[in-house]
Amino acid sequence: MEFQTVINRAIHIRKHYEKKEKSLYGSSWTNKEIALGFVGDVGDLAKLIIAENGKRDIPNSKKKLEHELSDCLWSIIVLANEHQIDLEKSFIRTMDEIEKQVLDK
Repeated sequence: MEFQTVINRAIHIRKHYEKKEKSLYGSSWTNKEIALGFVGDVGDLAKLIIAENGKRDIPNSKKKLEHELSDCLWSIIVLANEHQIDLEKSFIRTMDEIEKQVLDK
């Protein structure tokens, strides 16, 4: 699957969430609330990685880790979109910069 297809699907799902949030709460989540939700997801991700490395007992940790990684990626895509950041171009540029730093050392 192309990266842009992944981005488009995440944005499409976000639009459905916005409708649901409006009906439940009267308004959709702000960027700040999405970012705070992402922080919680990263905490869950850390616990699952610890479990996958044998230092925490979480049943079905591998399956849960797969879900949480995808959930975190979804949040990153949504936040990038909300801030008008072309995540695909930014990712490639950042990887080029990091690669150059690594190769220069």
